[in-house]
Amino acid sequence: MKITLIITGVIFLAFIAIQIFAMSSQKNIETYPYVVNKKYDTFEIRSYEATLFTSVKLSGHQYKENSGKGFSILAGYIFGGNAKNEKIAMTSPVAMSLEDSMTMMFMVPKKFNKETLPQPNQTDIKFKEEPAKTVAAITFGGWADDEKIEAYKQKLIATLHAKGLAHTNKFYFLGYNPPYEILNRKNEVIVELPSEVLDKIK
Repeated sequence: MKITLIITGVIFLAFIAIQIFAMSSQKNIETYPYVVNKKYDTFEIRSYEATLFTSVKLSGHQYKENSGKGFSILAGYIFGGNAKNEKIAMTSPVAMSLEDSMTMMFMVPKKFNKETLPQPNQTDIKFKEEPAKTVAAITFGGWADDEKIEAYKQKLIATLHAKGLAHTNKFYFLGYNPPYEILNRKNEVIVELPSEVLDKIK
């Protein structure tokens, strides 16, 4: 009985240590820069800067099938799978386009550009310049899956329609936490908005 309690206590302390490490490491991660233009009850309007990403296109449109594969490919690149064997800092969030052929993207740290980034060992990894954009974003917690992502996508669409705000068909899922982080998980679905939306909400 005593041994069981000791093992349980060690496991609990290890869990707490991992979660504290995960939360503290998030504070030092470079993030996709944006400004909030307007907050609503369930979503907000944001403007993102033009930003460079590493990306990989994946077959199929299921988050469950593609997230692990895409993450593994891009993580391999930033952990040294490139022409210089150079490690590149992880950034947040990880983005996935929500379309028939999903694209997973890691933001490139600001100190790099297309010319200074080491070439990937895998030819299916591309450098993708995302232009400045205005989006609507809805946030949810817990673990993401295909059902949750679709539910919040539809909730965002319905809310935008209720507010009389137009949107494009360019939706993305944003995931902010490493797989081992259990507490305070944050996920978002965003959709690009036409430029005239900013004039409408002012």
